[in-house]
Amino acid sequence: MKVTVCGGGNLGHVCAGFFAAQENVDVCVLTRKPHLWNNCIKITDVEGRIFNDTLQLVTSNPHEALKNSQIVLLCLPGFSIESELNFIKPYLKQNTAVGSVFSCTGFFQRAFEILPSTQPLFGFQRVPFISRIKEYGHSADLLGYKPSLSVAIEQCSDKEGLRKKLESIFKCPIFLLKSFYEASLSNSNPLLHTSRIYSLWKDYKSGTIYPNIPLFYNEWTDEASTYLIKMDGEFQTLLNALNVRSGAIPTILDYYESSDAKSLTEKLRSIKAFNGILSPMKAVKGGYIPDFDNRYFTEDFNCGLKSIYDLSHDKKIDTPIIDLVYKWGKNSILKS
Repeated sequence: MKVTVCGGGNLGHVCAGFFAAQENVDVCVLTRKPHLWNNCIKITDVEGRIFNDTLQLVTSNPHEALKNSQIVLLCLPGFSIESELNFIKPYLKQNTAVGSVFSCTGFFQRAFEILPSTQPLFGFQRVPFISRIKEYGHSADLLGYKPSLSVAIEQCSDKEGLRKKLESIFKCPIFLLKSFYEASLSNSNPLLHTSRIYSLWKDYKSGTIYPNIPLFYNEWTDEASTYLIKMDGEFQTLLNALNVRSGAIPTILDYYESSDAKSLTEKLRSIKAFNGILSPMKAVKGGYIPDFDNRYFTEDFNCGLKSIYDLSHDKKIDTPIIDLVYKWGKNSILKS
């Protein structure tokens, strides 16, 4: 099987290295910076296991990257999805499955608009790995596995066959969702990240300088948990209006096995894979300020939360806390 990974970020590195370590899987990476990549990438997982195998090809040429590819996996931020789909469209074969490692940043909506109605599509509900680049193009850390994955598949005559292919390369149980809504609408990053960021900097004013960078999860607060739980309640109301199956997207409290804001805070602080992750800030003279160019803003506010906000308003669902957080984030980005 040939798999093409599009994107050279954290997940692009880990997915490429993880797939390449498997028998009978050839991996090609399509990236703007092929000259910075080694042909052998070293992945170290959370248990200390090392995957260190050769990539078939690393290139910026879509014709070379997509030749004979059965699966194309986009490991890209939401703002890059549209341009990448247009970039690869002329070189896709009719039966090549195109998917995204994470769907809540607009993958299905853009793919329906850009690709043919016969192009098989797939998108994951949550990212399969927690990933961090160690040395660009050479090594990365796989910081956490998921016990199972959920995927939506559209425009495909053999959904079960594609599900099995994905299960074989991810080496993980994969469950088929009933609708692309179940993958493209998420209470993960679009609510998780934005609720925390809002609690950190809702009172931020230009010129304010902070003395240090707070840990994003290790110093998570009950205030952030309260916003997250309220936003998730509004989100679940939207899902009901869309007739999404009950439980298809678990509530935040169910997913993190918590009962209230306090227990949710304790849970998020305790997750090993989240240890040491810093809040999105940048250094300035005298300290630090929020980094409004960080993907937590550009992707989670501008793509993920925006999709939920737009759909809620289209369906006339009352979402006062989502509205509050989204408008604050949008205005903060515009002012930066």
